[in-house]
Amino acid sequence: MIREFYQIPLRDRNSFGVEQHAARLVEFENDDDLRAVFAAGVPARWTVLGGGNNILFTADYDGLLLTPVSQEITPIEDDGMEVRLRVEAGVEWDTLVEKCVEEGLWGLENLSLIPGKAGAAPVQNIGAYGCEAGEAIRRVHYYDTATGRSETLEAARCAFGYRESIFKHALKGRAIITSIEVVLTRTPRPRLGYGDLEREVAARGGATLRNIRDAVCAIRRAKLPDPAERGNAGSFFKNPVVETAAAEALKARYPDLPRYPAAGGRVKLAAGWLIERAGLKGHREGRVGVHERQALVLVNLGGASGGEVIALARKVQQRVEEQFGIRIETEVNLL
Repeated sequence: MIREFYQIPLRDRNSFGVEQHAARLVEFENDDDLRAVFAAGVPARWTVLGGGNNILFTADYDGLLLTPVSQEITPIEDDGMEVRLRVEAGVEWDTLVEKCVEEGLWGLENLSLIPGKAGAAPVQNIGAYGCEAGEAIRRVHYYDTATGRSETLEAARCAFGYRESIFKHALKGRAIITSIEVVLTRTPRPRLGYGDLEREVAARGGATLRNIRDAVCAIRRAKLPDPAERGNAGSFFKNPVVETAAAEALKARYPDLPRYPAAGGRVKLAAGWLIERAGLKGHREGRVGVHERQALVLVNLGGASGGEVIALARKVQQRVEEQFGIRIETEVNLL
């Protein structure tokens, strides 16, 4: 069922809490709804607005926003060890994680408390604590605005990478994800490669699904601000991936530089550490700031515009590049 809104305020539909309006917003449930929406043609400007957790509006949006609202999670296969679930795009991601933990299904527990909708998970290939959504996703169902057809893409064709997927490139501006299929296992597979997570899990009595989820939630709550109190979109910047030689050169200058192995023999660096060492952790400029506990996060201190947030982001990028010779990229989508 479709619900349409015109000149709708967006403050309560984006986690930064910026005051902007959209010319038109449509809430949809399924592919048939999307066919009806696009029956008269594809508008010049449109985008999907899920939970508004990874987006920053810098001006009023003069196009069409599409919001998935279906909340269904449906088991479609269970062989006793592995379980395949179909998850509609409007499901809150953390609702899915909690359901899996309750039912003893391993695979998503490290991704606890990540805000946003399930339909957004493949786009960013969301990840945390050594795990990525793409590892559990087996299929992505989407509506193709170019053809008007419903399509299914196997995971192998989704081009999942670090905060990357085909939906940010070849299918950007074309695909509207309507549901995903994930495969979980009943075989315990704890992944505790991060020191703070390992310590938190041990303090709770060991690597059970519940203990891992609770540990991840505790760490995230300790480090990340609640959007209800301070507008933010979580990590504003990506962790940069550099060549080994560049990482070694930086390590020689900064022995405490955190480094992690990345695909292709490259090295992932911690953007939060770079920002902090550049002297910007806790930095404030007017109504915006860098969070005092997690330098990856930019916060709306009250009444800030998207433009103010962007100005601070550019300053952070410039300062890090000047000090380390590395350009950190934004993770948040800018509109």
